[in-house]
Amino acid sequence: MNALRRFRAILIADLRERSRSTRFWVVLALVGIVTWWCFPPSDAHYITVGFGDNVRGIYSSAWVGMVLALMYSTMLSLIGFYLVRGTLVRDFDTRVWQLLVTTPMTRSGYLLAKWVSHMAVFALIMLVGVVVGGIAQVARAEDRALDFVELVKPVVVISLPALAVTAFFAVLFDLAPWLRRTGGNVLYFFVWIFLLAGTGVMFDPGKSEWARDTWLSDTAGMSLAMRDLHAVVATVAPTLKLSDIAIGVSDVAGIPVLFAWTHWNPDVAEVLGRLIWVALSVLGVFALAPTLDRAAARVHDAQAKAGASPGRRLRWLDPLLRPLESTQIGTLLAAEFKLVLRQRSAWWWLALIGLGIAQIVGNRQAIGIAAIGAWLISVDVFARAILRERETGTGPLVFVAAGAVRRLLIARIGVALLLAIGVVAPALLRISVGDPSTALAILATATGIALSGLAIGVLCRNPRPFELLLVALAYAGVQNGGPLAVVARPADALQLRALVLPVMAVVLIALWPRLARSR
Repeated sequence: MNALRRFRAILIADLRERSRSTRFWVVLALVGIVTWWCFPPSDAHYITVGFGDNVRGIYSSAWVGMVLALMYSTMLSLIGFYLVRGTLVRDFDTRVWQLLVTTPMTRSGYLLAKWVSHMAVFALIMLVGVVVGGIAQVARAEDRALDFVELVKPVVVISLPALAVTAFFAVLFDLAPWLRRTGGNVLYFFVWIFLLAGTGVMFDPGKSEWARDTWLSDTAGMSLAMRDLHAVVATVAPTLKLSDIAIGVSDVAGIPVLFAWTHWNPDVAEVLGRLIWVALSVLGVFALAPTLDRAAARVHDAQAKAGASPGRRLRWLDPLLRPLESTQIGTLLAAEFKLVLRQRSAWWWLALIGLGIAQIVGNRQAIGIAAIGAWLISVDVFARAILRERETGTGPLVFVAAGAVRRLLIARIGVALLLAIGVVAPALLRISVGDPSTALAILATATGIALSGLAIGVLCRNPRPFELLLVALAYAGVQNGGPLAVVARPADALQLRALVLPVMAVVLIALWPRLARSR
């Protein structure tokens, strides 16, 4: 009983800390808005979950629940990681951990409480989605018979195990010093792709007879949904294959083809197969317990490690940047550049070299992906540089000098712009020879990323919203969609930058002085 009370106390304290943040309630409001958007009317010319590009279920409770389940198990397993992570780091940085270790609390109990706290946040997000989904079902009036069990069943069976894996990675990445901040945020994007695509291929019922018959399923549960849905879909669209399931926005020409989906009855073995992912996640959390003390002792995380890395030996920066040091602004710009580049770790330089080579020798698709990768690995500069004084508490010292606010803003903008352009310089040089319009689009996109990162950092006073946004846009860009698909769709990129750049510039100039003077 004492252990249970300690566990409950840690869990409640963690949830209270989360719920005091305005961002927490903003996220819940956004979940409601996005969930409503997931259930468009028949004449909306798009669907979010369906087969092919125009086949979906009638908005029954079972289908609404299935749509929510597949959206949560895929997209929330990505976005949710960035929403819940950081609670362990907060305890380490604020020295709360030193107080907790003086209590009878066990290490495994502490980590399990953090994992359960993550799951509680996910459960609350899904509850909001279920409520909005039920309202959407009634409002769309395709099937107004609300069935709470059918509405919730897919969410519990499909989504919760997928999010349990996400919660485990949130704990793991908080424990590893070099994964605690931006580096971990970028790496998880690739981990998510591997989990979604890697386990999806292993359990793809469209390619393997074993996958069609097994009670196991991939982490996202897509194979389980595909197996059960396809038998019904085949009656209205026999030419569609299992692999034609689409999750995300799909354009529809005309009225979509509808099919009845009123019940979903997974058997006991399939439910147990989903629970295996939950069990593995919990076992993984317990396995991390012996590393907790060592992780807590290394409170100077990946940034401190980067600061002591070989990047400090970049002596060629001194003569290279010396011409800038003839003016006050130039001196500050050179100092900012040295600070940023000398904190880069060895992996960043190696990744940048590899991406640069891909920009030089790759085809157009490879160039676009390499450019996105180069911006993605530099996201901490765009998102965090403007917040350095706020995070380190050095604002009262830095901004005491006359004109420091204006000069530092100019220097931060200059460094962000030059870095965003510099990491894609090979692509710019190569493409500008035969396709100047695409080169201009790349240049405009680099400028937009730099200004957007600084502006959103000032607006939110937190680097994570922009990091999350860039990761989501990077995923869309790799699929030749969204504003980062600059090589595939240069004209669209130029039009969007023309709208975004002035807005971000105004936000940055208007809000930066207020942030600089805040305490």
